[in-house]
Amino acid sequence: MTGERTHPLLWAATGIVLAYLALPSLVVVIMSLSGGRFLEFPPSTLSMRWYQAYWSSTSWMDATVRSLEVAVMVTALATSLGTLASIALVRLVVPGKSALRALVVSPIMVPTIVLSIGIYSVYARWRLIGTATGLVLAHTVLALPFVVLNVTAVLYKLDRSLERAARSLGAGPLRTFTQVMLPLLWPGIASGAIFAFLTSFDEIVIAMFVSGSNPTLPKLMFDGIRYELNPVVAAVSSQLIIVTALALLGSAWLRRRTERTSG
Repeated sequence: MTGERTHPLLWAATGIVLAYLALPSLVVVIMSLSGGRFLEFPPSTLSMRWYQAYWSSTSWMDATVRSLEVAVMVTALATSLGTLASIALVRLVVPGKSALRALVVSPIMVPTIVLSIGIYSVYARWRLIGTATGLVLAHTVLALPFVVLNVTAVLYKLDRSLERAARSLGAGPLRTFTQVMLPLLWPGIASGAIFAFLTSFDEIVIAMFVSGSNPTLPKLMFDGIRYELNPVVAAVSSQLIIVTALALLGSAWLRRRTERTSG
């Protein structure tokens, strides 16, 4: 049995859509190579001066390090909690499981600005505005659904007979989890961790409400565009595009690996 050939018009339409989506990013990359004092497209001269300005700037480096530190902590916290929550929602008998699952993934559906206002009102009472702890907790709320969705998808495809076999051979719950479930779940966990990292590292709305006088990299980029049209923003954006693309390619590879393993 031979597979059906894809119509050339479908390939053409797909190419047009992909080009349309990629064009803004390509424009930003080209603008980042401009040697002028302002953002311009096409650039009149080519230079790496704005990349050098970014790497030699104390304020940009501080914001980058701050974003990385927060993103790493959010990734660790969201991945741990999300993995345990996924196992509980899939494997255990929990009252109101559907409502709990909807509550966990609700930050994806609720507009971020609405969530930010609520978080700000709570943080103002708890004096968490401008603290790293407050930003980590807020970003964890946003990142948790991505971990839960990725790990849950793998759990539903996992052969439960492997767990029963381990238990029948004398392995306890902890040993079954660490030696049987985790090796099979790691592609989903790793994919969720990638999305958690990107969610925190690229987030700006909550950071504008919570970060205070300690801006994250996206907030500093927003300020650079809003107040002075700083060309350094284009250089930073280009580097973030590369990092995000590599992370998403890694997530896609892990997903394909999961499908092959479960298949």
